[in-house]
Amino acid sequence: MSHWKQREGGGWFAIWLIRTIALRLGRGVARVLLYPIALYFFLRRADERLASRTYLARVLNRPVTNYDVFRHIHMFAATLLDRLFFLAHGERDFAVDVEGLQELDRCIDAGKGVLLIGSHQGSFEALRALGARRPDVPLRVVLDKQKTPALTAVLEALAPDVGAAVIDASRGGASVALAMAEGAAQGGMVALLADRGHRNEATRRVPFLGRPAPFPVGPWHLASALKIPVVLCMGIYLGGNRYRLIFEAFSDGIDVPRAERAAALDGLVARYAARVEHYARLYPFNWFNFYDFWQETGPAADEPAAAARVPSHSDA
Repeated sequence: MSHWKQREGGGWFAIWLIRTIALRLGRGVARVLLYPIALYFFLRRADERLASRTYLARVLNRPVTNYDVFRHIHMFAATLLDRLFFLAHGERDFAVDVEGLQELDRCIDAGKGVLLIGSHQGSFEALRALGARRPDVPLRVVLDKQKTPALTAVLEALAPDVGAAVIDASRGGASVALAMAEGAAQGGMVALLADRGHRNEATRRVPFLGRPAPFPVGPWHLASALKIPVVLCMGIYLGGNRYRLIFEAFSDGIDVPRAERAAALDGLVARYAARVEHYARLYPFNWFNFYDFWQETGPAADEPAAAARVPSHSDA
């Protein structure tokens, strides 16, 4: 089964067509069209079907049906569609519940900036709902623009100001780290996802849904360098127009001593993976990693000599 970093599923015209239908005819019509679109991908994408079935069997602890796999793919399609509406209209079209906002406010008010770390669960775009609640605090998101160029171009056309605030992970580690530090120095929030590594990126294998799985260490090197509060965040999709934005304090500042680096990184990655698993079990159809996540059929996942790369907020 392939690594996650592959070409986006859908070309410029297909993405432009969905955008036009969604914004001209409305979210209701676009959501009806998601059923045949999801069915098409369910029928045509064998690797994604297998990845979904493998994950669902581990998180649900029961035999997985074809309907379960279709539901999983459809849920992902729904969150992708909603990215258009979050960018075009903010949270106007949605009912967004927020948990843990007081904890996030406490970290923001410390004035050192905040590192928001999420995973490919639900919609990271739901973070845009923070704009109405903390308009005084800028938000920058680390995103690999080269991963999905067609989708990225369409989304940035909808919200040029949001596009300008993106930190492009494809520019290289030093440039991205500097941009993140600048955002934090301004007292802002910097957000990234930490459950996927690039090829040849240093990882740690830690327990996840009953089996060891590789998680990248890059986010934790960055957190240690920034020395700012770290808050976990999840934009869980609840169906319909409902989302739950969850913030959970992780650390007031991460320090990875050189002499104890391996043990410290193991502990951080394991803690993070445990919280991802917690939310995966609560909201099993919200986890969108449609590839061989456990890497049980490929080469060894751990490459101690590999340089840690900057993680990015990317699509499935």
